[in-house]
Parts: sequence; C-alpha cells; structure tokens
Amino acid sequence: MHALEHAFVDTLKLVPFLFVTYLAMEALEHHAGVASEAAVRKAGHAGPAIGALLGVVPQCGFSAAASTLYAARVVSLGTLFAVFLSTSDEMLPILIAEQAPMALIVKVLAIKVVVGMVVGFAIDAVLHAMRRDKEHLRIHELCERDNCHCNGDCKACGNNPELAYDFEHDKEHDHDHEGGSIVKSALKHTAQVTLFIFLVTLALEVVMDSVGEEAIAAFMEGNPGLSVVAASLVGLIPNCAASVAITELYLDGTLGAGAMIGGLLVSAGVGLLVLFRTNRPLKGNLAILALLLLVGMAVGGVLTLLGVVL
Repeated sequence: MHALEHAFVDTLKLVPFLFVTYLAMEALEHHAGVASEAAVRKAGHAGPAIGALLGVVPQCGFSAAASTLYAARVVSLGTLFAVFLSTSDEMLPILIAEQAPMALIVKVLAIKVVVGMVVGFAIDAVLHAMRRDKEHLRIHELCERDNCHCNGDCKACGNNPELAYDFEHDKEHDHDHEGGSIVKSALKHTAQVTLFIFLVTLALEVVMDSVGEEAIAAFMEGNPGLSVVAASLVGLIPNCAASVAITELYLDGTLGAGAMIGGLLVSAGVGLLVLFRTNRPLKGNLAILALLLLVGMAVGGVLTLLGVVL
C-alpha cells in the first residue's frame, strides 16, 4: 500500500505538465509535420544533418515516416540513422514534466543530435566510398507488397516520390487525428503515458521497498558497464515504454548519465517496427538493428568511462 500510494501521488503530479507538453507537440505536428518530413526527404547529402535536427523534436510517427522513406530509398541510410539516434520519443515530455533542469535537457538533446549527425554522415560516406549509395527507388515494390493493385489512379505507384510521400503521410496523419482535435489526441497521449508511468513507478517503488535503494544504487555503481548494456537493450523496445523507463530510472538516480544516453540513443520509438515491416531484405534490417545497438553501447560506455555527469 505504501508503494501504491507513492506511485499514485508521484504520477498525479505529472499529469498537468504532460498534457501541456503533448498539446504543444500535437499542435506542432498538426501544422508543421508535413514540412518537417518534406525537408528530410529533399535534403540530399545534407540528410543526416536535417534528420538529426528534426528527429529530436518528439513528433508522433516521425521515425516511422523515416523508416518508410528509407524503405522506398527516398532518403539515405545515414539519414535514417540520424533520425533514429536523435529521436527523443517520450524522453522530452518526461524531463519537462519532472521539471528537470533546462541545462540537462539541452545537454541530452545536443548529444543525441551530434551523435546522429556524426554517425549519419559517416555511414553515408562509407556507402559512397563503396559505391553502394546509388540505389533505385523502391516505391513500386512497396506498393506491390502491400497489395495496392497498381493502376494509374494509385498515388503510391509510379516513380514519383512526392506522390508516395503524400500517400504514406496522409495515411498516418489521418489515422493519428481521426475523429478528434489536437486536444483529444493530446488527452489520449497523456492518458497512455500516465498509465505507463504509474506502472513503472509502482514497480520501482515495490523493488525499492523490497530490495532497498542503497542495494540497487550499489549494484549499479559497481557494475557501470552492465547498466549501459542493459539500458541499451531496453532502449530497443519499439514503443514509449523504453524511453519512459530509462528517463525515470535516470531521474531516480538508478542509472548513470552514460547508461541513460546509451539507452535513449537506440530508442527510436515505433520506427524499428515500421522498418522491419516495410524494408527488405531482412538481413539488412538486422544489420541496422545491430549497428544501432553498437552505437548506443559505445557512446554510453565512453561517457561512463570518462565519468561524464550531465
């Protein structure tokens, strides 16, 4: 009962902050989402820079859109990595709701943007050196796999990426905002994340009461490398649960800065699910997954070894 009461009170305090944050993000997505995704699609060689900068804005479905565009080869692999690595998912709303210092928020976002850009440009440079950066558009293949029954009226068909982009975005955008306003959507987001925060907080409270905060803190302090690997693996969970849990654990003092950054770098939201659904071949997706995990663990490990404190 003590854990239940603590979890309820702690979660209740977050609701107003979460709602205001999601309301602002829904308004941003509703009015600027198309422009953001179009900028990434048209960026060309600057794709990783644009992708990293725009990916840090926690827009619903942005990493999913990037996966779709990469599957059609409209954007480069480096751009996809830049978006995945910079995507903040639920991290930013949680930090704002918990009234984390602005300096901390800026540092975390800056690290994710810089890592996204560096890794994105490096991947594109390697592919260019290997002469594997000139792939044909695969929009028609995506259409056939989805049983579009292509004809002259099908917007997703043909060789026009503009049409394919509009089709994919409209489908996601209509679904996200179907039957309601941005307020209704913000309320839905708030309710979902609030429920998950409550469950995570309750689980943490039970563990803390059973094991003791000192024992957990001592374990994490004595096994910094293990915490980085664990956080990075958790970050691969393709939903908001991963970023919420990692951020909460850091704010509670259970995770160090390196472990948090490692986990948040690989938290690409539903982007990975969309990638495995739309992109072929499967071994390519597995390679992307492995490299994403490697980057997260490497950056998190280096920060931990250097004793970086955010």
